[in-house]
Amino acid sequence: MRTVRYDGSYQGWLTAVFDIYQNRFADVCFLGDSPGSASMFATPYDVVTDETKANRVIKGLEQKLTPEGVEALYKTFLSEVEKADDIMLRFVRYVFSSNENIERDLVNPVVGEVMRSAKIVRREAHRMTAFVRFKKTSDDLYYAVIEPDCNVLPLIVKHFKDRFTDQRWVIYDARRKYGIYYDLHTVTTVSLEFTAAPSSTAITAIFDEREELFQNLWRRYFASVNIEARKNIKLHLQHMPKRYWRHLTEKTGA
Repeated sequence: MRTVRYDGSYQGWLTAVFDIYQNRFADVCFLGDSPGSASMFATPYDVVTDETKANRVIKGLEQKLTPEGVEALYKTFLSEVEKADDIMLRFVRYVFSSNENIERDLVNPVVGEVMRSAKIVRREAHRMTAFVRFKKTSDDLYYAVIEPDCNVLPLIVKHFKDRFTDQRWVIYDARRKYGIYYDLHTVTTVSLEFTAAPSSTAITAIFDEREELFQNLWRRYFASVNIEARKNIKLHLQHMPKRYWRHLTEKTGA
C-alpha cells in the first residue's frame, strides 16, 4: 500500500496521478489531513507539484472524455466529498483502461459518484451567484461572506468579474478561510485570518455611512414583493435553504 500526499491543490492531485502511473503504483490511497489517516503498514510517497506533469494528465483525459467529463472530474475535487481524491483516481483509472468514453456508464459506481458530485457542485455554484450579498465599506470596497457546502469560489469568479467590472470587491469563504479579490483589473486569491471576533464598533466604522440605509431599503423591498396569501414556505426553503440565511441581507437585521 502506498499513501500519497500532495499539497491539496488540483494541480497537485494531477501531478500525483502522473507519478502513480509513472511509478506503476497499484495499491494507492491519498493521505488525508486527519492524524489517524496514515497507516503504519503503508509506504508514504510525497508529491512535488509539477505543472508539466499535471498538464500531461489533463491532455490525456481530454483525449478520452468530453469537456463536460473533464469538468466533472474537477468539480468532484471541489465537492470535498469524503475520499474525493480516491474516487477521482478510480475514475481516471477506468477512463484510461477503457477504449470507449465511459461518461454514460452510470451503472459503474465510480462514474455515478463523480457525476453526482459534479451535479452538487454545479447546483451550489449556481446558488452562490444568486445568494451573494455585497456590503460597501467606507473605502469603496464591496465585500461579501459566504459559507457554501462545496469549494465553489473558483467557479463563480467569472460571473462576478463580468458583472462588477467597475468596482473593487472581495468574496470571502468563511468555511475555508480564503477569498477572491478583484482590484478593477485582475482577480487574486487572498487569505484572511482573524485573531479575535471584531467588535460591533469596529464593524460599524468600516461601513459606508449609507450602507445601513441601502440594507434597510432592500429589506423593505423584499418584504413588499412578498404576497402573504401566496406564501409557500416549503417552496421558499427549497430555493433558498436556511443554511444560507445568515449572510442574506433580507433575512438578517429585519
